[in-house]
Amino acid sequence: MRAHEAGALHGDIGSRPPWLRPPGEVNALVPQLWPRNVTRAADGALAVAGLGVRDLAAEYGTPVYVLDEDDLRSRCREFRAAFPDADVYYAGKAFLCRAVVRMIAEEGMFLDVCTGGELATALSAGMPPERIGFHGNNKSVAELGRALDAGVGRIILDSFAEIDRLTALARARGVRPRVLIRVTVGVEAHTHEFIATAHEDQKFGFSLAGGAAAAAAFQVIDEDVLELRGLHSHIGSQIFDANGFEVSARRVLGLQAQIRDARGVELPELDLGGGFGIAYTTQDDPASPPDLAKRLRKIVDGECAAEQLAVPHLSIEPGRAIVGPAVFTLYEVGTVKDVDGIRTYVSVDGGMSDNIRTALYDASYSATMANRASTAEPMLARVVGKHCESGDIVVKDEFLPADVQPGDLVAVPGTGAYCRSMASNYNHVPRPPVVAVRDGRARLVVRRETEEDLLALDVG
Repeated sequence: MRAHEAGALHGDIGSRPPWLRPPGEVNALVPQLWPRNVTRAADGALAVAGLGVRDLAAEYGTPVYVLDEDDLRSRCREFRAAFPDADVYYAGKAFLCRAVVRMIAEEGMFLDVCTGGELATALSAGMPPERIGFHGNNKSVAELGRALDAGVGRIILDSFAEIDRLTALARARGVRPRVLIRVTVGVEAHTHEFIATAHEDQKFGFSLAGGAAAAAAFQVIDEDVLELRGLHSHIGSQIFDANGFEVSARRVLGLQAQIRDARGVELPELDLGGGFGIAYTTQDDPASPPDLAKRLRKIVDGECAAEQLAVPHLSIEPGRAIVGPAVFTLYEVGTVKDVDGIRTYVSVDGGMSDNIRTALYDASYSATMANRASTAEPMLARVVGKHCESGDIVVKDEFLPADVQPGDLVAVPGTGAYCRSMASNYNHVPRPPVVAVRDGRARLVVRRETEEDLLALDVG
């Protein structure tokens, strides 16, 4: 069912999701929803890595994205430990800035980028180019040329036009870049329609069922300019069920066997993509990295045995699963409005310009009072933004203390992925800053935009 064009749950009244229950303790934090170093201090306010959110708000203003740096780093280490013989690429589209590039590089990660801007950010932060994979369904000649000149480690081919384009560029430069073929395997993950990226009717990759994927591989092998290392499959986002990966691996390894039989080439690599889910609310139950590793390796080992293939070197691409839980957004309440006993709207000083996912994907989030504890009864509320849209919703339904009032701080967890990276200047609202906190100290890693920034682009 399509969402109303004015936004998620436009006109919906007097209901709440069945899984949302009044909390026994309105001040309690649900651990799986929050960065690992977030606590509620003795004075009732939230603190991250020992630093109180009231101090953060006073210094950096609101809204502000707050990154728990040790949480992000620990998730990098957990994925690397779970996949010791694989290349673990951080999917930069989830959120990228130079500080995050340096963090993931220091933790031994690889990096997946999908535009020239992301590539520029990675290179400017010192990411070793051989540890970068370059995605994208419409890479320009300039972008491909820059990737070749930088020595990017893997370029993921997405169309016949791109094969021709990259082949010409590589031949002219006398280089032999390592490439993967992105295969659409006809698996639709259990996810929102717009982020299910592996069914056939979509813009990414080469169709397996129609024979385009095999033809692409044969072309690269026969022209012998690009070095075909393997195949790539990505089946969606916010995935909790491994069944889709099982079907995907079976089909893509079947293609690998077909390539072996037709050209005598056994490709040494396989990239299973990412899309691993996180907990946005208590209804979400994501798998741990060790559990993911166990299930994916069992799938690949079994399919390789069935096809009599050597087990390829694996790659995976977690993005949301690393940065998503490591960040929360801190807002200040501006108005609290009860609408005829139907619903209480808690308006904050951000909204769809800093988190479009609720309006775009009908995504669910949680929230809590952040600046103090409360003894008031829980009240079902909707946290909304300041934009001129009825669908400007941050949290569709949440129990907040009934005494929430203007000036209070509200924190929304799980906002590390696809919030700052998809942020906009709708209604000419400047985008919020990103502040990293570690060991009781905060540092600005992305500064707040200003009205001067907006006006500087307006040359009229």
